[in-house]
Amino acid sequence: MSVSPWPGRDDAPVVFIVDAAHRVDEGLLMDWLRDHNPRPERAPESVVVPIVRDPENIPSAALLPVLDLPDATLLVPLRVVWKTSIAAKTGAPRLRDLLWGNPRRPNIARARRVLRKHPERAQKIAAAAATLGELKERYRQRRAQEPTDRQLADYIAAQAGLALDVAERKLRGSRYKVPRQVARNLQARPAFRSALAQISQETGRPLEDLQRESAEIMKELVSIPQTFWIDVMGAFNRYLINLGYETDMVIDRAALDRVRQITREHPSALLWTHKTHVDGFAIHSTLLENDFPAPHILGGVNMAFGGLGFLARRAGAIFIRRSFQDNPLYKMILRQYLGYLLEKRFPLTWAFEGTRSRVGKLMPPRYGLLKYVVEAAHNSGAENLHIVPVAINYDLIGDVGDYATEQAGASKQPESLKWFIGYLRGLRQPMGRIYVDIGEPVVLPRAPDPQDARALQKIAFQVGVEVNKVTPITLASLSAMILLGAAPRALTEQELRAEMQAYIDWARQRDIPFTATSDLGNDEQLRTLARQMIANGLVTRYDGGPERVYALKPEQHGIASYYRNTTIHHFVNKAIAELALMAVASQPGGGAAAFWEEAESLRDLYKFEFFYAPTDEFRDQVRTELCRYRRDWESRLDADAGFAQKFLATLTPLVAHTVLISFTEAYRVVAEVLARKSATDALGEKDVLAQCLPYARQALLQRRITSEASIGKLLFLNGFKLMENRGLAEAGDEELVQRRLQMSQSLRELTHRIEILRSLALPR
Repeated sequence: MSVSPWPGRDDAPVVFIVDAAHRVDEGLLMDWLRDHNPRPERAPESVVVPIVRDPENIPSAALLPVLDLPDATLLVPLRVVWKTSIAAKTGAPRLRDLLWGNPRRPNIARARRVLRKHPERAQKIAAAAATLGELKERYRQRRAQEPTDRQLADYIAAQAGLALDVAERKLRGSRYKVPRQVARNLQARPAFRSALAQISQETGRPLEDLQRESAEIMKELVSIPQTFWIDVMGAFNRYLINLGYETDMVIDRAALDRVRQITREHPSALLWTHKTHVDGFAIHSTLLENDFPAPHILGGVNMAFGGLGFLARRAGAIFIRRSFQDNPLYKMILRQYLGYLLEKRFPLTWAFEGTRSRVGKLMPPRYGLLKYVVEAAHNSGAENLHIVPVAINYDLIGDVGDYATEQAGASKQPESLKWFIGYLRGLRQPMGRIYVDIGEPVVLPRAPDPQDARALQKIAFQVGVEVNKVTPITLASLSAMILLGAAPRALTEQELRAEMQAYIDWARQRDIPFTATSDLGNDEQLRTLARQMIANGLVTRYDGGPERVYALKPEQHGIASYYRNTTIHHFVNKAIAELALMAVASQPGGGAAAFWEEAESLRDLYKFEFFYAPTDEFRDQVRTELCRYRRDWESRLDADAGFAQKFLATLTPLVAHTVLISFTEAYRVVAEVLARKSATDALGEKDVLAQCLPYARQALLQRRITSEASIGKLLFLNGFKLMENRGLAEAGDEELVQRRLQMSQSLRELTHRIEILRSLALPR
């Protein structure tokens, strides 16, 4: 902020652009000019342009006479900043502000009241000056054309507004950095005009029609963040989070500071894990409360209902149509818009897999949003695009029961205002804390061609690996994993604590992150979360016998599997190693070669469920894991036919029975449904749920599968992908029937192998 509005240059003519919403603003700024005028004998030249009234549509006619002045004329923008009664960077809107308007932009009556009682709240700022000639040249370079007087006046007004916003943020904070006049700037760009002409040529549609439609699309697509509504959204975020969660989220501050630097210096995208509808509000709150520019959250238009859509769009949300593959104009505008935001260093953010995971774990990515962003970066020539993985985790999640019901066959309830109100009511229960952890960014020096599917897949999987690394183990996920592995058996409190301690010790030796609530030494914290898990229907406790025991009822298995799956990826490599050793133990003589062959086979079997490191790195990870127990294990496998069985007994804690059983049993259901078909019958994706859900129910009653956790829509769909990938889903000849039977039998044997490990793992 300048103590004087006058620029340091005394030799150049000066015109002040007075950004005044009303007579009070104008009077304050004119008094400021008069009091600091170095030449009192000559009144300063000024022009009033009310930018703050509507920064998206600035009336610039008053600037037209200025265009006839010499190019050396300095243009100096001025504005009054109205500070609130609380600290400028933390002031939150009050309910009355929704009725009386933004206190940071008071109307004339409110401004007069503030001046009477608190004149110190009105602060005057002068933005960076520019000469008329500099602004003309800047226009020519950016728009690649000679401006008309009206175009130049509009441009100068917009540049004055941006310069004033930069100066104002020194008082208010970076959270109020927002893009201005995006639609107008996009339409004026040579690249946009060229793309529009190309679509006209390809489709035969008149350019005027495309221009009209593009204006309508931009009204729908382009967010219009405003400082007041950013504050309102911040307050709503906090209200929603505090319904069920503790006020302070647990955030890696050092990592957050690194992200702050990244977003300032590079085009960036923050991809966060999506476990519940709270996720979007949590990431928005994290960024706003830590003074990041208002994040542009990409989401489906299905969430733009009622007042939420109005508020979110004015806080930076971008709502994208569910389907627009046949609309080249919409695709072009989306690509140009995202490229513009990346270029201007406005971070983009969205849920990593593009939809909520209904089974808890990170899902294989959907490439839609990632493809659009990579395509935008590729076409705009953006360099060093930083894709930052963010893991959002919870002690407990309020809507897990709904997810479990959906996986069991119920229909998903469509989003609406009525649904959202019900959702808010469901959050009114103690659910512990929220944890925000940030992984290493995936950096693209040059964005690949978006048509390169393998490059896109590599980026997405690399993000998945990085976000999995920083996902912490929670007490809920750990207890769910152990109790699912023991079900239907209950565990005493002592047995459960001992098992949990064994898992925690194992994980800590491998530097796997934990939440603060995973401290078994803090009895009060442990009991509090245990009560919350019981109240939320995750765990059942029985106190009627001589010892307190914990268990899962069958109807709790789906909920428990969700929590288990949130951190299951930390245990997958060990689970695969256990099963591979079991295979060697059951067929002695194969040695290390047989072990690695089986490990690779299992890795391929579950490839639709988990993110793996590349093959060589995967082998190194498994080898490192087993070397922690015995360094010469490979040579011993080759030398001693009975070593695998003995070695397996030392690999405590054993985890395969709880990590992989649900996926294996679900795949087995799909394989058995296929095996019952004739060679001429195929199984389509639409048939999977219709046939596998009832078959699985029967199999559960017959105890051919062990748990409700093995019955789920996404589990069966991934099982179908596996069968399709192996050429078993399409119709064929009698040889196909045999291959289907072999697949069913191999999964049955694998299930039996897991059951043996389960018997070895359970406390005795």
